[in-house]
Amino acid sequence: MSLNERNESVLADLEATIETYEAADGYRLHYRHWQPGDTPRARIVCLHGIQSHSGWYLHSSSRMCEAGFEVFYLDRRGSGLNPEKRGHVDNFQILLDDLVLFLNRVRIQDPRRPVVLVGVSWGGKLATATAKEHPQMMDALALICPGLFSMVDPPWYQQVRIALARVYYRYRHFRIPLTDPELFTATPRWLHFLRSDPLSLHRATAAMFVTSRRLDWFVRNAPEKISLPTLLMMAGKDQILDNARTKAYFEKFAAENKRMIEYADAHHTLEFEPDPEPFINDLIGWLQEVSCRHPGS
Repeated sequence: MSLNERNESVLADLEATIETYEAADGYRLHYRHWQPGDTPRARIVCLHGIQSHSGWYLHSSSRMCEAGFEVFYLDRRGSGLNPEKRGHVDNFQILLDDLVLFLNRVRIQDPRRPVVLVGVSWGGKLATATAKEHPQMMDALALICPGLFSMVDPPWYQQVRIALARVYYRYRHFRIPLTDPELFTATPRWLHFLRSDPLSLHRATAAMFVTSRRLDWFVRNAPEKISLPTLLMMAGKDQILDNARTKAYFEKFAAENKRMIEYADAHHTLEFEPDPEPFINDLIGWLQEVSCRHPGS
C-alpha cells in the first residue's frame, strides 16, 4: 500500500472499541480501547491535548496494538466523546482524580503488566503532574510535544476577562487561541480533517483556562520528583510550544533512564505528518525497551 493509500484508509480501517467508566463524581468518561490478540507486552494509557481527542490518534494507537501493546486512549471530561459540560472543569485535581481512578483499575486488572502513561500536547502537562503526584501508578512516562511551555496564549485583555469570569461566572466560554489548523500540521489532508472535525474543542470555560494555568504552576517543580523512565518527543517546527524551555525542563528530570528525540522538520501533531511512521516506530521501540525491563513482562 502506498503512503497516500494508507492515509486514505487510516480513519476507516482501524478498529477500537469505545468504552466508558464512571468518575468519582458520577461523570461518565469515554475512551477508545485497542486490545491485542495475545497477552499484551504492556498497557498504554494515553492523554490528548487541549483541543484534540482520542480520535486524532487512531493510527499510532493501532500500530502500538499491532506491536503487542494494549492501548487505552482517554477522552478528557468535557472533550471528545464526553459532551457533558463541554470545555469545562473546575480544577485540575478533578482531572488527576479521573486519571488515577482509571490507572488504578488498569493496575488491579493485571498487576504484573507494566503501565506506561503517554501524554500528548496539553495531555503531557497532565501526565507530568500525575507522575509527580502518583508515580506508583505507572512504570514509565512518554511526553509527546508536551504542553509545558506554550507560545500561544490568549491576549492580555482576554486573560483579564477570563480572570474576572472565573470569579463571577466560571462557566463563561472563551475561544481557545489555537484556531489556525496550520499550527498543528502542514499536511493538506489533515488540515482538511481539522477544519471539519466536529469533536475538536474550540472553546473552554473560564474555569478551564484558570485550571490550565494552575497546572502550569503545579508542574514547575515536577522534574526533580520524577525518576521513572521517561521519553520526550518534540517537533522541530512546533509553532505552539517553546522547545528550548522544554528541553531545559527535561534535563532536570531525576530519571536516570531518559531519552529525547526531536524531529527537525515536523510540526506540532506528529500523528499528522505526511509520514508519521518514524515517530511511531521510535515510540514503539522505546515501549518495547521499557516493557522488557519490567519483571512482569
